Amino acid sequence: MDCYDIASLEAHVRKTMAFYHPRAIDPRGGFFHYLRDDGEIYDRRHRHLVSSARFVFTYARYAEHFKRPEYLDGARHGLDFLERCHYQPDYQGYAWTLADGRAEDDTNHCYGLAFVLLAYATALKAGIPEARQGLYRVHELQTNRFWEAQWQRYADEADRHWQVSDYRGQNANMHSCEALIAAYDATEDRAFLERALQLARAFCLESAQHDAASERKPEQGGWIWEHYDRQWRRDLDYHLDDPRHLFRPWGYQVGHQTEWAKLLLLLEHRASEAWLLPTASRLFLSSVEAGWHPEHGGLVYGLDLEGNLFDEDKYFWVQAESLACAAMLGQRTEEPVFWQWYERLWDYSWRHMIDHRHGAWYRILTPDNRRYSDEKSPAGKVDYHTMGACYDVIETLRNVSGS
Repeated sequence: MDCYDIASLEAHVRKTMAFYHPRAIDPRGGFFHYLRDDGEIYDRRHRHLVSSARFVFTYARYAEHFKRPEYLDGARHGLDFLERCHYQPDYQGYAWTLADGRAEDDTNHCYGLAFVLLAYATALKAGIPEARQGLYRVHELQTNRFWEAQWQRYADEADRHWQVSDYRGQNANMHSCEALIAAYDATEDRAFLERALQLARAFCLESAQHDAASERKPEQGGWIWEHYDRQWRRDLDYHLDDPRHLFRPWGYQVGHQTEWAKLLLLLEHRASEAWLLPTASRLFLSSVEAGWHPEHGGLVYGLDLEGNLFDEDKYFWVQAESLACAAMLGQRTEEPVFWQWYERLWDYSWRHMIDHRHGAWYRILTPDNRRYSDEKSPAGKVDYHTMGACYDVIETLRNVSGS
């Protein structure tokens, strides 16, 4: 594939979407969340809040980009399921998981609310006006329950009685930043942009400055740690005994550094602050240089405290978010190194991560690029990262060409 050709990128998005549509639609409500490599659905009962929300994103963005309003029906179908099944009126929160349409895990996760907010924002921008009310309602819920003004960050989780746990994490905040940018784009309400900037400053500016002045190695480029305690002190032992946890892995996550870098670039396009671009460049280059597998290629999942390879598995979203960031940095800085990384990441992904027969990306590969199983899209993975990355790249290439 010519990774500089917009038509080729759009063809890839279409093929990816064709893997999910229409087989993933459950006519009884929502979407099926467990698909094998060939598209076979292997669990029809279980649903996860993250997948439920991300499906809304994929349908709404597809409808908007390709001018296919019929795909808005899929987005509406997903929003209805979020409110009819995930939303729990008795405690006014969103259930983390469902079994047969009933709450299985009723923990309230800020990470989950971030994706519900993203779903509403994307739907509104794509042409579903009734999503506006839901957008503001979810933002208010997230603010009232999780926002910690003294830290300029969100807490992470609470039980059904809204008792907030001691754990604090960057991942929920990063995706909240993403959702807030989308909310700003959909509404032009600067309150969303200001909140996104508060999060970016807290994690990418203030934390980096603090850590660089204390125990962090300067060559690590101001990387963001994953786990914290209630006082927002880094917890270096959290999940050290479970380092491959799906949402809270141990170590420095290469993909989270490049995701933050991408968000900083999106913010810089909307709010001119001098620190955003150089911070994004530093985060990206330092993490991809450390995280590229020297023998088998591809970006690894995790790095240890010294910046060495730790979890050498290859995850689809790490490659996708990083290649989008590389293109955006290449366009913004006009420095060849970023376009070289863009080409390198696409070449690796095209050869190893993408299923050219059935469509969509494999979720995870071994360090030497073999699949662990035929489970392509279990709960949590709906190719929102990969299609979203392609949309980011397409917009970037149009900016380059001026078309």
